[in-house]
Amino acid sequence: MSGVERKSSADKADDATFIERSVPVRLENAGEKNTVEWAQLIQDAIAAERQEREQGWRQAFKDYPQSIFWSFAISLCIIMEGYDTALLGSITGLPIFRQKYGKYSGNAADGYQLEPAWQTAIGQASTVGNIIGIFVASWFQDRYGYRHTIQISLVLMAAFVFIVFFAPNVQVLFVGELLCGLPWGAFSSSAVSYASEVTPVALRGYLTTYVNLCWVIGQFISAGVLLGVQNRPDKWSYKIPFAVQWASQNKHHNVWPIPLFILATLAPESPWLLVRAGKLEQAKKSVMRLSKRNGDTDPDKVIAMMVRTNQLELENQPGVSYFDCFRGSDLRRTEIACIGWAIQVLSGSSHAYTGTYFFEQAGLSTANAFKFNLGQYAIGFCGTVGSWFTMTYVGRRTVYLYGLSVLAVLLILIGGLAVPSAHGDSGAKWGQAALVLMWVFTYDFTVGPVAYCIVGEVSSTRLRVKTVGLARITYNIVGIVAGILNTYMMNPLAWGWKGYAGFFWFVSCVLCWIWSYFRLPECKGRTYRELDILFERHVSARRFRRTEVDLQDSQLHEHGP
Repeated sequence: MSGVERKSSADKADDATFIERSVPVRLENAGEKNTVEWAQLIQDAIAAERQEREQGWRQAFKDYPQSIFWSFAISLCIIMEGYDTALLGSITGLPIFRQKYGKYSGNAADGYQLEPAWQTAIGQASTVGNIIGIFVASWFQDRYGYRHTIQISLVLMAAFVFIVFFAPNVQVLFVGELLCGLPWGAFSSSAVSYASEVTPVALRGYLTTYVNLCWVIGQFISAGVLLGVQNRPDKWSYKIPFAVQWASQNKHHNVWPIPLFILATLAPESPWLLVRAGKLEQAKKSVMRLSKRNGDTDPDKVIAMMVRTNQLELENQPGVSYFDCFRGSDLRRTEIACIGWAIQVLSGSSHAYTGTYFFEQAGLSTANAFKFNLGQYAIGFCGTVGSWFTMTYVGRRTVYLYGLSVLAVLLILIGGLAVPSAHGDSGAKWGQAALVLMWVFTYDFTVGPVAYCIVGEVSSTRLRVKTVGLARITYNIVGIVAGILNTYMMNPLAWGWKGYAGFFWFVSCVLCWIWSYFRLPECKGRTYRELDILFERHVSARRFRRTEVDLQDSQLHEHGP
């Protein structure tokens, strides 16, 4: 093993310097305040970090059952965002919806169609609201925590859905979707950050990718609802799907936000957030709630590890503003988070997840299009669950690279089949639909869920709220541009490319692979302190996997080929 000699300015202030400063950390124990010198704190931190590094996923499941439950509970908010995103992408496949909000295309084959501008507007309204919501939510998260941010967002969401439900025209529908995007932005940024901060290293990948599973569950529910109403000849064919966002269709009319609000109220706050705020005793209580009572976890040592990591980041970069995300080593981390999440769109999801509308424009009947749409999300669910097994043995980087390779091949095949499909070949139309389903499975087996894991891991703990927010904003901006392009590609009143759009997204997917090869590091199994040091020392993406960080003095050692 050879030592890596480069050392950051932060690491010059090593453990000895911490001890020499004798900066006290005050912890409350049984009502008494005990001052713990840095010398003892460092030893406790090292012990806790060693335990995290050596802990397998089976032991982590035993030690942190409450952590798993609360992460699952908070992530449920994403189901509603996934539901609405899929709904807006596929509800245009309902003839009665197009008749209500669109105009006659001029020929019987295409029937009623939304004007491309308004189809784009209502499709992207919630995304624009999402961006605004993320900025507002980041301010609330830093000051009031994840729990209160989610509580307020749930109340707002329940109110804004009424605007969508009663929208008399496409203009009001646009406003309603724009406002609904505000709380969805808070959900999207809070769920990933919360999952990455309440779980140990061994479970971090599973619970951050579970956020993607919640997204898929929402999409699956949306597809099922649309399949159930697609034969209705009245306005309820599109009103019922909107109503499901806040009320289940039974005699009790249970409102979804109410149980989610209760769960958010009862959930423990992120201990990392509390440590950053200097509320160490509350952070300790949070760790106790997240771990098994009388288990192997020592809350004092876990807090010591968090304090040590927080101190290291203070030495590296003390600021916590959006501007600080673009300074020093955090610039690289922000780049990885932003592009890593944008690749979800750039790899072709805007094309494949057009759902029912794509299948209809490819030449399938409305009934078959809705059936394929439901099958698409069922396959996506299976793919996301399968990704958990892959991540257990394979790193994030490897999954990303192989996933993008397969997605690119499928996209060029979809584009190729558009040629015979345009000449009325029914077999080619079904072939395109089958390839889209294969693309969805591959995406949700690789790029889709792993992106959530990458964003949750790569950010520094002090800038996590801001970095995740910027990454989601980047995703949304790219999604808006891609959504506009894809709408015009697919709409027969605009460019009418239909399946030929696969060629465009093939090129985009190849560019994503090139970036991932050179810029995406392997973060599997790393503690947050290790990641801080690796980024601060400017270790290249391809050397991350084989570089070890010493627990005691933060020296780097490279091994392997």
